[in-house]
Formats: sequence, structure tokens, C-alpha cells
Amino acid sequence: MYQKTPKGWLKHWDFILIELICIQVSFVLAFFLRHGRWDMWYNDSYRNMALFLLIDDICVIYFLETFKNILKRGYYKELVYAFRHTVTVILLAIFYLYFTKQGEQISRITMLYCGLIHLFLSYSLRLLRKFRISRKMKKKGDRSLIIVSTMEHIEESIRSIQQHNYEFYKITGAVVIDDENSVGTEILGVPVVSSFKAAPEYICKSWVDEVYVVSKLTNPDVINVVKQISETGVTMHLSLAELTHIDDRPQIMEEIADQYVITTSIGYATTRQFFTKRVTDIIGGLVGSIFTILLAIIFGPIIMFSSPGGIFFTQERIGMNGKKFKIIKFRTMYKDAEERKKELMSQNNIQDGMMFKMDFDPRIIGNKILPDGTQKTGIGQFMRKHSIDEFPQFFNVLLGQMSLVGTRPPTVDEWEKYQLHHRARLATKPGITGMWQVSGRSDITDFEEVVKLDLKYITDWSLMMDVKILFKTIMVVFKGSGAK
Repeated sequence: MYQKTPKGWLKHWDFILIELICIQVSFVLAFFLRHGRWDMWYNDSYRNMALFLLIDDICVIYFLETFKNILKRGYYKELVYAFRHTVTVILLAIFYLYFTKQGEQISRITMLYCGLIHLFLSYSLRLLRKFRISRKMKKKGDRSLIIVSTMEHIEESIRSIQQHNYEFYKITGAVVIDDENSVGTEILGVPVVSSFKAAPEYICKSWVDEVYVVSKLTNPDVINVVKQISETGVTMHLSLAELTHIDDRPQIMEEIADQYVITTSIGYATTRQFFTKRVTDIIGGLVGSIFTILLAIIFGPIIMFSSPGGIFFTQERIGMNGKKFKIIKFRTMYKDAEERKKELMSQNNIQDGMMFKMDFDPRIIGNKILPDGTQKTGIGQFMRKHSIDEFPQFFNVLLGQMSLVGTRPPTVDEWEKYQLHHRARLATKPGITGMWQVSGRSDITDFEEVVKLDLKYITDWSLMMDVKILFKTIMVVFKGSGAK
């Protein structure tokens, strides 16, 4: 799922923190200049105004998107943004004084001083922070980017990203369209990772967040490969607008480095939506983590008594766009569960072995088949039935590796079997729950149906959809058919 301007005000949390400090410092200094003392916090009216200015500032940052594309702005444009921000904050503060009838308690000169000091501080510190970031821009990167271009333009394309890396890309590889012999070489320090025809398969099996295509899209072979890349669900930036139709997906005109591109993706989220989803994840992650600690106290000793070993289980999973991470769960299986999985593959309910699910899994702690054929369950089955084992994943949510709602992350061996269109379900951050889990998952044994549900979630995603899935999940858990 693609978020437009992902390096805007949300990503630059450091600018936000600086801004919030600036407004408070400005108000304290303004009070001192007007009254000649530092005891502002002992005055109820000024203390309330300081709190309002904090909330006021956050709202202005959110709705005016003050820090959107901040690294691309010059000195004059930055001054305009800083001035507009300051004026809006002070005007809202004045309206607050008017409606609360506190205008007589707070000096208007103080508010004027506050605005002037804030403009100076905010503008100066923004420039200072931008200068420091610009020095590190070439080295930093947390979003993997593959550059696809012809031999004629590949160096220019790589250099452009390196010199104007406003999006903080990590260029993990290059693909040369018209030179298969270049595979294994390096161009400006960037390895050529695949031939052009094999690029979709490479992208399917590697951690790739976005692909930047710099080529005229007139050759049928080029168009075919670009469409295959699109099928993987990866976000793609096209340097030219000649390709006007890719699977009815939305196309956005924007700027990457110093080039205008058309961006196409399987899903789309605005910066505000992304911010709201992340805040929800953090709140939910904190609450869930507290419950996890309590559950560990209760179930930890039972797990260790039933099966010697640790109470937590970690496993390498594939996250958004193929990035690997360690998922955390309460251990509900015996320690040799992974080794025994190979022996039980013949009993897998999921077709083609793309996922693993059994009606009665003997690897679960306490599960036994008695001599008379009766199936006996234990603590492991109880925890899985009520989704208790899932709670430690709230730590993954806090770390930003997962979301409350998303698609379930596959294991490495499952991921290695993916075809191109399967990879599209990794276009969003994996979730503790999702559409598949609340859509009668126990009855779904066809992996293609799972993929369809996941793609429906990604393409139709909205905040309200997440809310509905969360409520449905709670109902599913209370009914005792938790998701795995």
C-alpha cells in the first residue's frame, strides 16, 4: 500500500518535536519580556494558554501539513510556510481568548511577542535541521528502491536519486533493460541484481518497497515486464506518462528526486490516514502489551510446566514488501514443532502447501491421540482457540513491524513458493488480524481465496474498514475461533 508523500510532516517527527518546543519556549520568553519574571506557570490563565498552544500547534501541523516536502523547500518558501504556520497558531489562540472571555487576563502584547519569537525560532531551527539532514541524505535510507532503466540512462537515474534523496531511499539494486551481461556488476556503487526479464521474479522474492522505471514504454516486451512488476503489488514510479493504464489502479503525479513521475500502486493512503492508523496501532499496541505482560504471568508457568522451554516463540516472517522480521507469540507448540511440520505436510488442509493448517495438530502442547482414537487437547489448544498466543504480537505492532489490522505474514518457506500475484498481499503491513481471519477462515482451504480477501482489503482499505474488522475480531475471539 502506497502512502503519498510518506516523508512529509509525519515522517519528520524531529521537526514536529522542535516545533512544539519552539511554541512553548516562545510563550515563556514572551511572558518574561512583557512582565519581567519567570513565574508564568503559577498563573492559571497563562498555564491554560500554554496547554492550548500545544494542542493548537499540533492541529495546525496536522491540517496544514506544515512539514510536507520540507526538505525540498528553499529559504524563501520555508519562510512563507513558517510565517503561515505562526500566524495561524496565534490567530487560533486569539479566538480561544475571545470565546473563553480570557482576553483581559492575557496581555495582547504577550501574544504578539510570542508570534514574533516563534517565527524567528521556528524558521531558524528548521533551516539548521534541514542543513544537518542534507549532509546525511546520501547515506540514510529505510525504503528499498530498485531502479530500472536503459544503459544509456541508468547512471543518470542513480545519480539523481543519490543527490536528491528527499524520500530517503535505500537503493538496493539496479536493473538494466538492454544489457543482460551487466548482472553482477556495479553502477555508481549500486549492484545490478537481475536481468530485465527476470526482474519481476526477483522483486517477488526480495525485499523491495518501490521500483523506479526510467524508460520509454513503447516496446511491447518492456510493457509486459512492467505489467508483471505491477502484478506483484509493489509501488512503481514511471518516469514518463506514456503508460496510462495498469489494471485500473490509481495513478498519481508526483516528484521523485528531481524528476516528475507517475506513481501506481495496488492501494493508496494519504498521510493523514497513515498517521491515524499508526497512532491507533501505537495505542492498541500499548494496551495489548500490558495485557501480554499480565497473561505471561498467568500462562508462563503453565507453558513451562507442560513443555520445558521458554514461554515465548519467535519465528522469521515476511513483512511488508518482503522485509523479514521476527514475529513474537506465546509458545503453544513443543520445541520440535518445526522439524515435525515436514512429516505432517500430507495432512495440510491448505491446497498447494502455500500455508499450513491442520484440524488437529499434534505439535500443539497437550494435544494427544489416545489409544481409543479420542483427541485430547491441552493448554496449547486452549490458548490458540482463544487467540491468547497472539498477544505478544502487540510488541511487533509497537516496533512498527506489524499493524493491528492487515494481512497475515507468511513464513519464509511459504513465501519462497509465491507466484507474482501472491506477492501483492505483502503490499501492506502485516496485521494481528485481518479480513481473512474474520471471514470464516476455518472454512477457507484454498490459498487463492485467501489472496483475494487480502487484495480486497488492500485495494478497498479505509480506516472504517479497520474498525469493522477489529470489532469482528473481538466477536470471533469471544466465540473461541481465534485467528492464526
